[in-house]
Amino acid sequence: MAGAGTKVIIALDADDLDQAKDIIKATGDRVGIYKIGSILFTRFGPRVLDIAKNAGKEIFLDLKFHDIPNTVKGAVRAAASLGVSLLTVHASGGAAMMAAAAEGAAAGAETAGVERPRVIGVTVLTSIAPKGNVLDTVLGRAGDAASSGIDGVVCSPREVAQVKQVHGDRLLAVVPGIRLADQQANDQARVGTPGQAAADGADYLVVGRSVTASERPQAMLDRILEEIENA
Repeated sequence: MAGAGTKVIIALDADDLDQAKDIIKATGDRVGIYKIGSILFTRFGPRVLDIAKNAGKEIFLDLKFHDIPNTVKGAVRAAASLGVSLLTVHASGGAAMMAAAAEGAAAGAETAGVERPRVIGVTVLTSIAPKGNVLDTVLGRAGDAASSGIDGVVCSPREVAQVKQVHGDRLLAVVPGIRLADQQANDQARVGTPGQAAADGADYLVVGRSVTASERPQAMLDRILEEIENA
């Protein structure tokens, strides 16, 4: 079953810690990893990670580092020391920058005595509508990611099948832009259903407002998990 190994990551796209805790409370019996992005991290700093850690959850730190290789290496080294499971850089920074990120992840984890986080390269943001051949751009940046030594890429549901066809298990595929068939896309331009993304080989599905903004988040999450299981 193609979707059997696909895991769901819930995005803690909240404005404050209490709201983030409520999201974990509502979904924590079904989900083991949560995404913490720039809003919460900028406002509260590394201590925001404790809300997931204290609940026994893994962390996907989504700060999308993008700078010269040496700066990214240092930033990733610092992030890796925080004990997160996954973190992001922008793949558009190039293979040398991503290679530096991989080195930083290993160094930071070794210094802190924690497990090395998997470094994930963001190919093309899912909010960007197709202009020209987006697939070629995604595949080009995925190729750079594979050659650089990082662990995976972020791509939309529309490109995940091709990324996995080319790279297989070499690259993890982390897929946002997940919407059930009867849900609005909001500000996402390249979206897809959880069942199709799982069938196409996604390793992780990042789910945010479709669950967290729902009046019945548990029921909505159950629908998504059922689609994955049936993929």
